[in-house]
Amino acid sequence: MVAPPLVAVLSLLLILTIFSPEPTVAAHFKPKLFRPLTPLRMQALLRHGRSSSNQGSKLVTSAADGTAANPFTAHYFRQELDHFTFTPNASMVFYQKYLVNDTFWRRPTGGGGAAAGPLFVYTGNEGDIEWFATNTGFMFDIAPKFGALLVFIEHRFYGESIPFGNNSDNSAETMGYLTSTQALADFAILITSLKRNLSAEAAPVVVFGGSYGGMLASWFRLKYPHVAIGALASSAPILQFDYITPWNSFYDAISQDYKSESLNCFSVIKATWDVLDERGSGDKGLLELSKLFRACKTVKYADSIGDWLETAFSYTAMVDYPTPANFLENLPAYPVKEMCKIIDGFPANTDILEKVFAAASLYYNYTGDLTCNQIEYEDTETTHVLSGWGWQACTEMIMPMTTSNESMFPPSTFSYDELSDACFQSNGVRPRPHWITTEYGGYRIDKVLKRFGSNIMFSNGMRDPWSRGGVLKNISSSIVALVTEKGAHHLDLRYATKDDPDWVVEQRRQEVEIIQGWIDQYHQDMA
Repeated sequence: MVAPPLVAVLSLLLILTIFSPEPTVAAHFKPKLFRPLTPLRMQALLRHGRSSSNQGSKLVTSAADGTAANPFTAHYFRQELDHFTFTPNASMVFYQKYLVNDTFWRRPTGGGGAAAGPLFVYTGNEGDIEWFATNTGFMFDIAPKFGALLVFIEHRFYGESIPFGNNSDNSAETMGYLTSTQALADFAILITSLKRNLSAEAAPVVVFGGSYGGMLASWFRLKYPHVAIGALASSAPILQFDYITPWNSFYDAISQDYKSESLNCFSVIKATWDVLDERGSGDKGLLELSKLFRACKTVKYADSIGDWLETAFSYTAMVDYPTPANFLENLPAYPVKEMCKIIDGFPANTDILEKVFAAASLYYNYTGDLTCNQIEYEDTETTHVLSGWGWQACTEMIMPMTTSNESMFPPSTFSYDELSDACFQSNGVRPRPHWITTEYGGYRIDKVLKRFGSNIMFSNGMRDPWSRGGVLKNISSSIVALVTEKGAHHLDLRYATKDDPDWVVEQRRQEVEIIQGWIDQYHQDMA
């Protein structure tokens, strides 16, 4: 499909096409979850010329519990390319995709929309917006109670919201418009225009987001408090920057997840990396490893298998949900426990790499449908390291990560200079490692937001390694932290199921109560 042409128009045209017909758009980018640029990943970035994001993610078109997803309709908003300059390119537009569900919306009945139900808006992150909508069932679950209009806005440069079509990731000249600040401005303009077109200017807006989307939701509340009255930021590591959070916390948390299930499981994984390096030191060893790991093509580098394994163990820890789910891959309930059961089930003298391959296959091939594993990607003219999160992780989203000797992963260090050189070599630009804390803050957040911010919920589950970079303590009476010991990556935003443990049910109950309080206070203030 061909992307729509960029057309130079005046910004006032934005309000005229809020429910514009579907344009012709470029094919989907595969949804990906953001990950840190570890030494292994930087090597792959430079070697293969591709994004550092997850290779295994795929579009999910049904709800996590296997039922049909709640319906929504797709719309395209004529969005300005650059909100912060008045250069010739600034007024160019692209089509930003957003999804709407108005099944339960209480429509305005009088002038100004005073009786309108709230707008619940998901601030889209790094992937197709359908992927996040179908995995954010909490918003659908609570919409009837609030009479809410549900809106899911796709992030620029992801999914179909790609300003330059198939050429969007060709150069830094085009990718330079992919920033979090531009994305937040997109959300603000689309929301205000949508409310105006629906005659619902007085309707309150609550923003929701998970992971990077959760970071955006919290920052949106801080930057645009006149647009959104509150934010639910789930699994949002807004403190994973600079020197705020210990750099080894992410991988130490993953290691603790596995160690808590089985010390033997932890020890087997920890011993894997030296064995992998030793046996992958020559062509013969690489051929044998390729057969053992059922690679679709013979791998050229042993650390490609290491990255493949690390992906499986890391993502499984992130989505260690208490019920079966298909957010990243089809997985059983408590998949970390199941992985460790696989490892522990082998006789002690079994080849260690056979054990970890079988465990990783739970993540990549739980359904048994795959006949081979795409471990390494060939260099081609059509692959770009500039794509999506690879660009963001090399410009502003600099989250330092190291692995300690206590981790089950190989020890590694982090250097701002090395990252800068790698990003410059691959992207042609250098990172701004301290921009996020300059733009949004982070240091002494308890002192700053206590006096400045309000109406933000930070929810985290401690099984999620990203939780260590999140807000884990209440900052004020209206900026609260909801922390669950066994929760995983934005578990609270998923659809409710009959098998949910009591602590998840209670967490969601608290979130509903807090949102109700925000809306009640808003209407009192308006009155």
